[in-house]
Amino acid sequence: MTQDIRLQMGLRPIINASGTMTSLGASIVVPDAVAAIAATLPQFVEIGDLQKRASRTIARLTGGEAGFVTASCAGAITLAIAGTMTGDDRAAIERLPDASRLARDEVVVQSGHLVGYGAPVEQGIRLAGAKVVPVGQATSAESYQLAGAITERTAAALYVVSHHVVQYGQMSLAEFIEIAHARGVPVIVDAASEYDLKGFLAQGADLALYSSHKFLGGPTGGIVAGRKDLVRAAYMQNNGIGRGMKVGKEGIVGTIAALEAWETRDHDGIRARERAALDLWQETLAPFDGVDPVIDPDPTHNPLDRLRVLVDAPRAHITAWDLADRLGQGERPVIVRDHEVEHGYFYLDPCNLHPGEAEIVAHRLGEELEAARRSNTVIASDFLERRRRRAVSTWPD
Repeated sequence: MTQDIRLQMGLRPIINASGTMTSLGASIVVPDAVAAIAATLPQFVEIGDLQKRASRTIARLTGGEAGFVTASCAGAITLAIAGTMTGDDRAAIERLPDASRLARDEVVVQSGHLVGYGAPVEQGIRLAGAKVVPVGQATSAESYQLAGAITERTAAALYVVSHHVVQYGQMSLAEFIEIAHARGVPVIVDAASEYDLKGFLAQGADLALYSSHKFLGGPTGGIVAGRKDLVRAAYMQNNGIGRGMKVGKEGIVGTIAALEAWETRDHDGIRARERAALDLWQETLAPFDGVDPVIDPDPTHNPLDRLRVLVDAPRAHITAWDLADRLGQGERPVIVRDHEVEHGYFYLDPCNLHPGEAEIVAHRLGEELEAARRSNTVIASDFLERRRRRAVSTWPD
């Protein structure tokens, strides 16, 4: 058996029970993409022709007229916004992010969608030289507010689909599209972590943006799909601000392979394996006092569930954040989804497990909870200090 390359490089052999997180390497790349990338790396290709090949595959899988691959979905946001501002005007493309001579340089987006995904959504807009126009308040956005925010300077309307956004009081995509289109404004959907490759364009969005390295199981990259004129305008940004967001041959080829593999993937079989992991974890946690494992559906309606582990610290003898931190230590560290842990719970996501890892996660849960149960005092570190520590730059030196 080949030694784990992580050990060869002095890295921790983590188990990803957090999901499709960029900070953990996103996802397991499917064998088809691994093989295609390996075959491509020693060869030379004409990138323009390769992107044409990608466009055909993207169009077929998404129902769009055209598409291309970029470095990431974050890059796709910036390029798509820029394309709505410049069209195919090459002089304007080369001037960005200086948008002072453009007729349209504003982007409307619901306030509840101005979230962070590792970087702020609004920064991805501003990188194109555009101005962010928030619509409504964080917990309430109405159709009249969107209509009132659109002016002759509006280049695009951005709609974000993510578990990070506020999940109530927002306009539906259908309502958002109806209002924007009535005023001649194209709608861009940031669907980085979404399973649904066709639904957003089918509802009328002009562009849909995806990550190729999340649920698709491709290499790190982003996908722009939709109206051909807007796709072309976004692609032409590679002659300007997009140069720093360029994708290599391996990223394009790997994305094509991942998309084609998606068509034949055993989605039902994957769901069954994920459900088995959730059931195992739920059974493992059931005997522990103060721990309540609840299966939660995905908030954006992706076909998957996660286990929400609620921890009552006085009864479990440990806080949710200390349990999460302890799981992430040791010889087989398990990284959980803890972005809401101050509320007393974290999530276990089974979508990126290798065979046998669900059992290791179960063992680690039992191990840490049993240690906490034997503790004479409640294990409760200072959450504010933890938060401050995590806010420090991740630069390793």
